[in-house]
Amino acid sequence: MNATDSMFRLDGKVAVVTGASRGMGQAMAVALARAGAAVVGVATSDMTATRAAVETTGARFLPVAADLSQGSNVAPLIAQARAWQGRIDVLVNNAGTVRRGEALGVTEEDWDAVLNLNLRSVFLLAQAVARCFIEQGGGGKIINMASMLSFQGGIRVPAYTASKSALMGLTKALANEWAPHGINVNAIAPGYIATELTSLLQKDEQRCAEITARIPAGRWGRPDDVAGAAVFLASPASDYVHGHTLAVDGGWLAR
Repeated sequence: MNATDSMFRLDGKVAVVTGASRGMGQAMAVALARAGAAVVGVATSDMTATRAAVETTGARFLPVAADLSQGSNVAPLIAQARAWQGRIDVLVNNAGTVRRGEALGVTEEDWDAVLNLNLRSVFLLAQAVARCFIEQGGGGKIINMASMLSFQGGIRVPAYTASKSALMGLTKALANEWAPHGINVNAIAPGYIATELTSLLQKDEQRCAEITARIPAGRWGRPDDVAGAAVFLASPASDYVHGHTLAVDGGWLAR
């Protein structure tokens, strides 16, 4: 193995990936496993497929069922994850939700459901994991999942846009505080990725066509398109990258 290869290796590391049952979370969990990490997958739904894909790489996998919209679940989750291999080295805050509808019709329940999972849980998990990193020594990596709507306003998703815009700011704020501890806090902003979360948009033929026409790459992204960015931000290759939001968008923002 040459020096360049080793920069992207995660051998001996333990990565926690939320929302790991499908889509981008599953793709990132598998990619981190291929790079050598043991993976703790967190989700409310079945992770049998993710476990099988991770273990096919030769890596270890621990499934943890947890509803992250409830802040009280964060401490037990982190304790369980840390006890498994004795440490945590990487956190991928991928779990998220969206509720679509006109701003005039958004209920308080809609707003709270989106903000609790997309923003509040991200902070609580990052805070808990950062404490682990500091206790362990040696730093660590936190990767938040932002969005194109961290940069833009979007249509009919005011709570989602608010959460993802705030997430980009939170990523910078935490990076400023924790970089002296050797903790890298960064974010990935996926473009339009074909996942369950975007299924309604994909089924809207007119809107889907409009979106595709605006993407320089000429297609929607796939979950695997995000996986490489996750490995980079989790690996030693990104040791001097702090507070950055990396767009993986087929050129959407460049248009």
